[in-house]
Amino acid sequence: MGHIDVAVIGGGQSGLATAHALLRRGLRPVVLAASNRTAGSWPRYHDSLTLFSPARYSSLPGMPFPGADRDRYPHRDEVVAYLTAYADRLDAEIRTGCRVTAVRRIGGAFAVDLEGGGRLSARAVVAASGTFGRPHRPALPGLEEYAGQVLHAADYRSPAPFTGRRVVVVGAGNSAVQTAAELARTARVTLASRAPVKFAAQRVLGHDLHFSLARTGLDTAPLGRLLPRPPAQPVLDDGRYRAALAAGQPDRRAMFTGTDGTKLVWPDGEREEVDAIVLATGYRPDLPYLAGLDGALDAAGNPRHREGLSTGVPGLAFVGLEWQRSLSSNSLRGVGRDADRITRCLAAHLARQ
Repeated sequence: MGHIDVAVIGGGQSGLATAHALLRRGLRPVVLAASNRTAGSWPRYHDSLTLFSPARYSSLPGMPFPGADRDRYPHRDEVVAYLTAYADRLDAEIRTGCRVTAVRRIGGAFAVDLEGGGRLSARAVVAASGTFGRPHRPALPGLEEYAGQVLHAADYRSPAPFTGRRVVVVGAGNSAVQTAAELARTARVTLASRAPVKFAAQRVLGHDLHFSLARTGLDTAPLGRLLPRPPAQPVLDDGRYRAALAAGQPDRRAMFTGTDGTKLVWPDGEREEVDAIVLATGYRPDLPYLAGLDGALDAAGNPRHREGLSTGVPGLAFVGLEWQRSLSSNSLRGVGRDADRITRCLAAHLARQ
């Protein structure tokens, strides 16, 4: 069994930012990435994905996002390349293809069990495995009985397989609206949601919204502790999505009330044949390896923490949670701040041992 300072579980933006912060504090982390590359879930996002934030607001600590145009919105593949280069520059041990199956306390240390039978002993653990591995599938009327195709946005890549089909996208957030608008170019699409879509202007007074968030301090304000649950985020829009909905491409309807074979039942009683339902309904923290660690998770499998520090397990911390501390906590621009804070606390904890 190998003995290490800190096991960082997750090789994406959260894990890499955490490794950078630990190194700055003189600790030697080992980053455990389940996939075979150091880019987290980014390679698995849909083909046309672009960031909501400009390049100038999309960097991890110590390495600006590359490119001359600092105001462009980087594509998915640019982010993958950036994270790969960031990992290459880190003087940290990164083990890819190394999935953690369980974390337990044995004596005064953590036992980190690996798929295939390996095990590490760590003085501290940071869970930075994100949410992509745990897509949220809400209880919708008749969904379990629906006989057509059902997939989560996590499994959506491009509109090509849906050409000419009748598709319903469920959700009202950024992912739902963008997916529905993209599909509507080649398919007949409805956006179904319990509440109307709320928009926020992408640009304010000639600047991207993130300029205002940074200048006002709203991006970093520690509001997470005040929120009983993460609030719904409005759809950031430069005008194209509002116009698409206004033109009925896609149209928007209230949530269906049931299903009948491959038909959906709408609130007005109409029964309509639908080929596929795409659930753009978000994600939850992906932390199955902490299920056997007393005090780490609540009954729903969500972390028990205060601003990223476990409230039930000393030496355990989290990075990359939505609203962990602020609006930007689970973003490229904000995850480094949270990583710096929790590593400062972990370093103090380890110094007392």
